[in-house]
Amino acid sequence: MTAASLPAVSKLHYHQQRRLLDVTFSSGELVSFTAEFLRVHSPSAEVRGHGTPKLVTNKKQVAIKKLQLAGHYAVKLVFDDGHDSGLYSWQYLHQLAQQQDSLWQQYLQQLTEANANRDDIIAVRVQY
Repeated sequence: MTAASLPAVSKLHYHQQRRLLDVTFSSGELVSFTAEFLRVHSPSAEVRGHGTPKLVTNKKQVAIKKLQLAGHYAVKLVFDDGHDSGLYSWQYLHQLAQQQDSLWQQYLQQLTEANANRDDIIAVRVQY
């Protein structure tokens, strides 16, 4: 499939309580991404690095605060941890959709190998 023939995104819907972003492609395909998955796979230079991607940890509870369209080709996601520098092109979202399961398994493996964690660094407990 060439870049020109990749489906565009026709609808974005964020479920705040479940922290899920539904992406509907022009082909009719509907894919759901967790905010955590999108955060740790941000296309930003901060995460992608210069050839060596950075392992992003402690993002299990991250949420998306805002969706900002970037023309007719991408969306900028603003996360509640302050990260807002990645542009998720329709092509990149389609790539993530096609590889979501394997990318997630690779991420979990990298966390294990780095003795890192998905949970917040400081556990917060509320007692009444």
